Amino acid sequence: MKNSFMKVAASAALAVLCSVPLAMAEANPQAPDNSRENQNHAKTADSQPNTAADRATTAKVRKAIMEDKGLSTYAHNVKIITMNGQVTLKGPVKSEEEKQQVASDVTAVISADSFTNQLTVKQ
Repeated sequence: MKNSFMKVAASAALAVLCSVPLAMAEANPQAPDNSRENQNHAKTADSQPNTAADRATTAKVRKAIMEDKGLSTYAHNVKIITMNGQVTLKGPVKSEEEKQQVASDVTAVISADSFTNQLTVKQ
């Protein structure tokens, strides 16, 4: 008897837990998704070459950005695209000052001539 009660209770709990994500999805039909915007970009991380030099450059740039603890999570998660030594940053940051700080961090490890800043300020 006790075993069947536990099965019923577990089934009820599972049903409740499974319905929570569905209710949350219905409450927020506009899930964050910028896939449409990303399709319009010619340079993407998927299209970058996989050369050792470009991977090393990307790693240096990512390390410089991550070491700056004054930056927001947005800035720490910008897209870094390296193609033939040319670095392009894309994605949102919190402010114009943060955009400039990220650029400063990047140009501390690579030449400003090989850097394109396409970061946007989050509204």
